[in-house]
Parts: sequence; structure tokens; C-alpha cells
Amino acid sequence: MLEPGLEPVLEQVKDIFAELGIADDVQEDTLLQSHLGLDSVETVRLALELKRRLGIEVKLGSRQDVTVGTLCRMATISTSGVQSGVQSGSQAES
Repeated sequence: MLEPGLEPVLEQVKDIFAELGIADDVQEDTLLQSHLGLDSVETVRLALELKRRLGIEVKLGSRQDVTVGTLCRMATISTSGVQSGVQSGSQAES
């Protein structure tokens, strides 16, 4: 279950996924690569759209698999003034 306050961010992220044609039904524990099969081009498109719509800069490395919930947390941290990102090779949250 998402922490309080993250539900609106999750809804925005879901809208972005749907509009990019990536997925219609994503949940907090959906993995970007394993479950959705995002390739590098889709990952870049997602990052650009997050920046355009939410004003956040999220760095998604090609050798990691983060959950949608982690992405929402990164967005929340980033919008509160803290630089956020997941670097290549780091552990994804479960």
C-alpha cells in the first residue's frame, strides 16, 4: 500500500503510462522492465514525460528494474526539492 499522499502521484503516473501506450493497468508493485517490458526508448519517453508534466527529473538506468511505487516516491522526493534518481546498478525496491 502506498504511503499517504502518494495516491495522486500514482494516478498521474498511470495516466502517463496509458497516454504513452505503455500500459493501461499498473499498480504500485509493477516493475518497469520485468512486468511492463520497457525498453530504453520507452524509459526515456517516460522520463521526459515525467519532467514535462510533473516538473521532476528522474534518472532511470538501463540495468535496473524499479517499481511504479518507487517511481512515485522518487517523484515525491524530487518535488520536495531533493534531487532524486536511481543510478545504474543500484538495487530496486521491492
